[in-house]
Amino acid sequence: MPELPEVEALAQHLRDHAVGRVVARVDVASMSVLKTAAPPHTALHDREVTGAARHGKFLDLDCGGLHLVCHLARAGWMRWSDKLAATPPKPGRGPIALRVHLGGVGFDLTEAGTQKSLAAWIVEDVAEVPGIAKLGPDALEVDAERLAALLDGRTERIKTVLTEQSTIAGIGNAYSDEILHAAKLSPFATAGKLDEAAVARLHGCVQDILRDAVDRSLQQDAARLKAEKRSGMRVHARTGLPCPVCGDTVREVSFADRSMQYCPTCQTGGKQLADRRMSRLLK
Repeated sequence: MPELPEVEALAQHLRDHAVGRVVARVDVASMSVLKTAAPPHTALHDREVTGAARHGKFLDLDCGGLHLVCHLARAGWMRWSDKLAATPPKPGRGPIALRVHLGGVGFDLTEAGTQKSLAAWIVEDVAEVPGIAKLGPDALEVDAERLAALLDGRTERIKTVLTEQSTIAGIGNAYSDEILHAAKLSPFATAGKLDEAAVARLHGCVQDILRDAVDRSLQQDAARLKAEKRSGMRVHARTGLPCPVCGDTVREVSFADRSMQYCPTCQTGGKQLADRRMSRLLK
C-alpha cells in the first residue's frame, strides 16, 4: 500500500508535470472507482490543473477549485505517461480504473488483483471526502508532546495506534514496522503504557524514518517508487532474512489480510510473538 512517502512523491510528480496543463478528458474504465456522482467526471474537462497535494495517504489533484481525490488502497497506483494513448481504456478489462488526459500526456489510476479498493472522488472541498474529514494530524507535523497526548490512555497495541488514520495520518503497515523496529519497541506494546523515554524515541523514529523515505522517494521517477520503498526496508517484508542491526532472523505475525514483521532481539527481548492463527498473541 502506498503510504505517506510514496503519496508525497506522487503529489510532487503531479506538481512538476501536471500543474499548468488543461484536463482534456477523463475516461472512467471502472464506475465502481468513483464514489461521487455530482459533480460528474466531465466537470473536470477543460479545467487547468492548479495544484497537487497529499492528505494523509490521499492524493489530491486541484483542477481550478474542483478536486480529483484518490486513495490508492492496497494495490492501487498512479501511472504517469508522457505519451498517453488517445483510445479510452476498455471498461472491465485490465488494471486501469481511470485515465486523465492532459494534452498528450497524463496518467492512469490502476489497481492490481481482484480485491478492488481503489477509490476516487470529485469534490469542491476535500473535506467532503469522508476519509479526509476524519484524518488525524499528519505524521510529519506531530511533535513529541502531541504524540504523547495522542497515546495517553490508549489501551490498543502501539502498532494499531500508529496505523489508525484518525489518530495519526500517513503511516501504514510497512512504515509502522520500520518505525517500531528503529524505536526498539514491540508492536504489541500497549500504546498508553509507553514511558517518556520510549515515546521520545518513537517520535524521533517516526520523523527520521518518514523524512528519509520522503527524501529518497522524491529523487525517484514515479515508476520506481515501489522498488525504492522495498529497497529501504529493514524488517518489513523481510521474513526469514537476518536483521541488519543484530543479525537475528526477522519474524512475522499474520492476520486475515496482512502481516507484520519484527526482530525479536531488537524489539521483544528475544521473545517470538505467537501467530494469531496458531495461538494466543504474546505480549
